[in-house]
Amino acid sequence: MRVLPDMVPPAEPHRSAKAIYQDGTSRVIHWSDREVPFPDGRLIVSRTDLDGIITHANAAFVEISGYSREELIGAPHHILRHPDMPKVAFKDLWDTLKQGRKWHGYVKNLRKDGAHYWVYATALPNVRNGEVVGYTSVRRKPSRKRIEELVPVYQKWLEEEIAGVGA
Repeated sequence: MRVLPDMVPPAEPHRSAKAIYQDGTSRVIHWSDREVPFPDGRLIVSRTDLDGIITHANAAFVEISGYSREELIGAPHHILRHPDMPKVAFKDLWDTLKQGRKWHGYVKNLRKDGAHYWVYATALPNVRNGEVVGYTSVRRKPSRKRIEELVPVYQKWLEEEIAGVGA
Protein backbone atom coordinates (compact mmCIF):
# COMPACT_ATOMS: atom_id res chain seq x y z
CA MET A 1 0.00 0.00 0.00
CA ARG A 2 1.40 3.36 -1.03
CA VAL A 3 1.72 5.86 1.80
CA LEU A 4 0.45 9.30 0.87
CA PRO A 5 2.57 12.21 2.04
CA ASP A 6 0.99 14.99 4.06
CA MET A 7 -0.01 17.94 1.92
CA VAL A 8 2.10 21.09 1.88
CA PRO A 9 0.13 23.95 3.43
CA PRO A 10 -0.88 26.62 0.90
CA ALA A 11 0.23 30.22 1.41
CA GLU A 12 -3.38 31.42 1.34
CA PRO A 13 -5.70 31.16 4.36
CA HIS A 14 -6.68 27.53 4.84
CA ARG A 15 -7.93 24.88 7.23
CA SER A 16 -6.11 21.66 8.11
CA ALA A 17 -7.13 18.23 9.37
CA LYS A 18 -6.00 14.65 9.48
CA ALA A 19 -7.89 12.68 6.81
CA ILE A 20 -8.48 9.01 7.58
CA TYR A 21 -9.40 6.89 4.58
CA GLN A 22 -11.36 3.64 4.21
CA ASP A 23 -8.17 1.68 3.48
CA GLY A 24 -6.77 2.61 6.90
CA THR A 25 -4.28 5.19 5.63
CA SER A 26 -4.23 8.79 6.77
CA ARG A 27 -2.51 12.07 6.01
CA VAL A 28 -2.71 15.74 6.93
CA ILE A 29 -4.66 17.73 4.36
CA HIS A 30 -5.04 21.48 3.89
CA TRP A 31 -7.80 23.24 2.00
CA SER A 32 -8.73 26.77 1.13
CA ASP A 33 -11.93 28.32 -0.18
CA ARG A 34 -10.39 28.91 -3.62
CA GLU A 35 -12.21 27.18 -6.46
CA VAL A 36 -10.52 26.38 -9.75
CA PRO A 37 -13.10 26.39 -12.54
CA PHE A 38 -13.57 23.25 -14.59
CA PRO A 39 -11.92 23.82 -17.98
CA ASP A 40 -14.41 24.53 -20.77
CA GLY A 41 -14.54 21.93 -23.52
CA ARG A 42 -12.46 19.34 -21.61
CA LEU A 43 -13.17 15.95 -20.13
CA ILE A 44 -11.25 14.56 -17.18
CA VAL A 45 -10.64 10.85 -17.55
CA SER A 46 -9.06 8.39 -15.15
CA ARG A 47 -9.01 4.64 -14.69
CA THR A 48 -8.45 2.68 -11.50
CA ASP A 49 -7.96 -0.92 -10.53
CA LEU A 50 -10.53 -2.73 -8.38
CA ASP A 51 -9.15 -1.10 -5.24
CA GLY A 52 -9.42 2.47 -6.56
CA ILE A 53 -5.70 2.83 -7.34
CA ILE A 54 -5.19 5.17 -10.30
CA THR A 55 -3.82 3.41 -13.40
CA HIS A 56 -4.50 6.14 -16.00
CA ALA A 57 -4.81 9.93 -15.86
CA ASN A 58 -5.41 12.06 -18.94
CA ALA A 59 -3.82 15.48 -19.41
CA ALA A 60 -6.92 17.37 -18.21
CA PHE A 61 -6.91 15.36 -14.97
CA VAL A 62 -3.23 16.08 -14.38
CA GLU A 63 -3.74 19.79 -15.04
CA ILE A 64 -6.80 20.39 -12.85
CA SER A 65 -5.66 18.17 -9.96
CA GLY A 66 -2.32 19.97 -9.64
CA TYR A 67 -0.53 16.63 -9.29
CA SER A 68 2.00 15.30 -11.77
CA ARG A 69 1.08 12.17 -13.70
CA GLU A 70 3.76 10.32 -11.73
CA GLU A 71 2.14 11.37 -8.44
CA LEU A 72 -1.30 10.24 -9.62
CA ILE A 73 -0.44 6.85 -11.15
CA GLY A 74 -0.34 4.31 -8.34
CA ALA A 75 -2.07 6.63 -5.86
CA PRO A 76 -5.52 5.87 -4.44
CA HIS A 77 -8.23 7.97 -6.07
CA HIS A 78 -9.18 9.24 -2.60
CA ILE A 79 -6.08 11.46 -2.79
CA LEU A 80 -8.62 13.94 -4.25
CA ARG A 81 -11.22 13.60 -1.52
CA HIS A 82 -12.30 17.00 -0.23
CA PRO A 83 -13.36 17.13 3.45
CA ASP A 84 -16.68 18.74 2.41
CA MET A 85 -17.67 15.47 0.68
CA PRO A 86 -19.76 13.13 2.84
CA LYS A 87 -18.78 9.46 3.07
CA VAL A 88 -22.29 8.42 2.07
CA ALA A 89 -21.74 9.88 -1.42
CA PHE A 90 -18.75 7.59 -1.94
CA LYS A 91 -20.56 4.62 -0.41
CA ASP A 92 -23.25 5.07 -3.07
CA LEU A 93 -20.57 5.28 -5.78
CA TRP A 94 -18.84 2.05 -4.68
CA ASP A 95 -22.09 0.17 -4.00
CA THR A 96 -23.33 1.04 -7.50
CA LEU A 97 -20.04 0.10 -9.21
CA LYS A 98 -19.78 -3.20 -7.33
CA GLN A 99 -23.26 -4.06 -8.63
CA GLY A 100 -21.83 -3.63 -12.14
CA ARG A 101 -23.79 -0.46 -12.80
CA LYS A 102 -22.89 3.05 -13.97
CA TRP A 103 -22.85 5.84 -11.36
CA HIS A 104 -23.41 9.59 -11.86
CA GLY A 105 -22.87 12.33 -9.34
CA TYR A 106 -21.44 15.68 -8.34
CA VAL A 107 -18.11 15.65 -6.53
CA LYS A 108 -16.02 18.39 -4.95
CA ASN A 109 -12.36 17.41 -5.39
CA LEU A 110 -9.30 18.62 -3.49
CA ARG A 111 -6.33 19.79 -5.55
CA LYS A 112 -2.73 19.28 -4.49
CA ASP A 113 -2.45 23.01 -3.68
CA GLY A 114 -5.49 22.98 -1.36
CA ALA A 115 -7.91 24.60 -3.80
CA HIS A 116 -10.92 22.64 -5.07
CA TYR A 117 -12.85 21.95 -8.23
CA TRP A 118 -16.32 20.54 -8.86
CA VAL A 119 -17.11 17.84 -11.41
CA TYR A 120 -20.09 15.96 -12.74
CA ALA A 121 -18.73 12.42 -12.75
CA THR A 122 -19.77 9.27 -14.52
CA ALA A 123 -18.05 6.13 -13.26
CA LEU A 124 -18.46 2.68 -14.75
CA PRO A 125 -16.95 -0.79 -14.44
CA ASN A 126 -14.35 -1.91 -17.01
CA VAL A 127 -15.31 -5.42 -18.08
CA ARG A 128 -12.85 -7.80 -19.79
CA ASN A 129 -13.84 -11.38 -20.68
CA GLY A 130 -16.95 -11.05 -18.54
CA GLU A 131 -15.12 -9.87 -15.41
CA VAL A 132 -14.78 -6.41 -13.88
CA VAL A 133 -11.08 -5.51 -13.95
CA GLY A 134 -11.27 -1.87 -12.88
CA TYR A 135 -13.23 1.34 -13.26
CA THR A 136 -13.28 4.38 -15.53
CA SER A 137 -14.41 7.83 -14.48
CA VAL A 138 -15.21 10.59 -16.93
CA ARG A 139 -15.80 14.02 -15.45
CA ARG A 140 -17.30 17.00 -17.19
CA LYS A 141 -18.18 20.57 -16.35
CA PRO A 142 -20.86 20.57 -13.66
CA SER A 143 -24.05 22.62 -13.48
CA ARG A 144 -23.48 25.56 -11.12
CA LYS A 145 -27.19 25.52 -10.23
CA ARG A 146 -26.99 21.84 -9.24
CA ILE A 147 -23.86 22.45 -7.16
CA GLU A 148 -25.67 25.22 -5.28
CA GLU A 149 -28.55 22.80 -4.62
CA LEU A 150 -26.22 20.03 -3.41
CA VAL A 151 -23.94 22.02 -1.09
CA PRO A 152 -26.55 22.18 1.73
CA VAL A 153 -27.46 18.50 1.18
CA TYR A 154 -23.82 17.44 1.46
CA GLN A 155 -23.42 19.67 4.53
CA LYS A 156 -26.43 17.99 6.18
CA TRP A 157 -25.00 14.53 5.41
CA LEU A 158 -21.65 15.56 6.92
CA GLU A 159 -23.35 16.87 10.05
CA GLU A 160 -25.22 13.55 10.35
CA GLU A 161 -21.95 11.63 9.95
CA ILE A 162 -20.32 13.71 12.70
CA ALA A 163 -23.35 13.24 14.97
CA GLY A 164 -23.38 9.50 14.25
CA VAL A 165 -26.93 9.57 12.86
CA GLY A 166 -27.70 6.27 11.22
CA ALA A 167 -24.44 4.71 12.42
